[in-house]
Amino acid sequence: MDTTAQHPVPWGRVGSLVGGQAAVQLGSFALLIAMNWTAVQLGGTGAVTLLMLAATVPRALMLIFGGAVADTLGPRFVLLRTTTARVALLAAGAVITATTESLWPLVVIALIEGVLLGLAGPASGVLLPMLVRGDQLARANSLYAMVLRVAPILGAPTGAFLISVGELWLALAAGAVTGAIWLGCLLHVTHGFRRPEPEPGASLIKRSGDGFRLLAGHPRLRWMFLASLSLDMAFSWPAEVALPLLVSERGWGVSAVGVVLAAFSVGALGSSALGAVLAHRIPMYVRLVVTGAGLAAGILVMALMPSVVSLTAVAAAVGLLSGLNGPAIVTLYQEAAPEERMGAAMSTLALAGIGTAPVSIAVFSSLSLVLGVQTTWLLCGTIAFVSPLAAVLALRHPARAREAEQKAADTPVPAAA
Repeated sequence: MDTTAQHPVPWGRVGSLVGGQAAVQLGSFALLIAMNWTAVQLGGTGAVTLLMLAATVPRALMLIFGGAVADTLGPRFVLLRTTTARVALLAAGAVITATTESLWPLVVIALIEGVLLGLAGPASGVLLPMLVRGDQLARANSLYAMVLRVAPILGAPTGAFLISVGELWLALAAGAVTGAIWLGCLLHVTHGFRRPEPEPGASLIKRSGDGFRLLAGHPRLRWMFLASLSLDMAFSWPAEVALPLLVSERGWGVSAVGVVLAAFSVGALGSSALGAVLAHRIPMYVRLVVTGAGLAAGILVMALMPSVVSLTAVAAAVGLLSGLNGPAIVTLYQEAAPEERMGAAMSTLALAGIGTAPVSIAVFSSLSLVLGVQTTWLLCGTIAFVSPLAAVLALRHPARAREAEQKAADTPVPAAA
């Protein structure tokens, strides 16, 4: 059955969504580099740690409520208000930091911005499945992932340039401008979206647990959550901590870290672009299970590479597989989640990524003190094999939409009165 014919894709709105995200993500990464560099100048390592905690802890906590807020009030209501508030915050921060050199404004900005981004995150994740359905959802998610891959590649040098030619206020002003562009795109993307009907007796506090109740009651969502969690857990520590340590131990020079990470990014960007064109023609088993097994094997092998060239080649291959695997996880998760609980579902999936990085770093950094960097990296690669196994189990369970259709078909239609 041609799902595209049944549900024509509004590619104009999808283009506005992707373009707006490209702008705001570029501004966000530029601002991240500029704020961290300024914090280093103001207070060293302690200041950067404080700034990172102020940005990440509120964001992770708000993700728990962000899904319930999106499901209760609707994505348009949430996104227009949080984006407007963020633009005003960054504009005010530009004025304040232009007149003072102190750490406290940065901490306050990071704290408030973390709250706003945590509330907006699940609502942003709801937009694509509301616009695109069927086979084309995989293409749209690959296009979206491609934008997220490009943002750090362009945003990091942009932030460094802004802080070198000016001061922090310039990066804050640029963040406000890109946020305003995203706000304008949101007005187009969400035009005509209606606020959901209120559910009697369903408070926001009660609905904040909907994402976890979905995991408990829906096997496919539960296995896909585990697939995402295990892969993020296995990859965060090697990429952020172990790679510089391994390079230092082998005397390859700090430039090797940049080369390896660049190879991974280029590979992921290339496969995301390929997925934007052909994802709907590649079987889900290949995009999810085969690439997941390849990712796990790649993470494992990276720890054993004897040279920068071989390590770079494997990193590029891992990036290629990641560019297909990540959007496939998101697509299957969105297809399995009930539409009226999509925000809650996306908030738990986001927690599997955002909430995993600090846990991965803390756990495996401690283990590496006992086992060594290479052995701990091999352990991470072994854990990554949980992802394709969980994906196989997820595919064995029917999606909720199919269950609902079957239930409706089996239920006799009552005669008209």
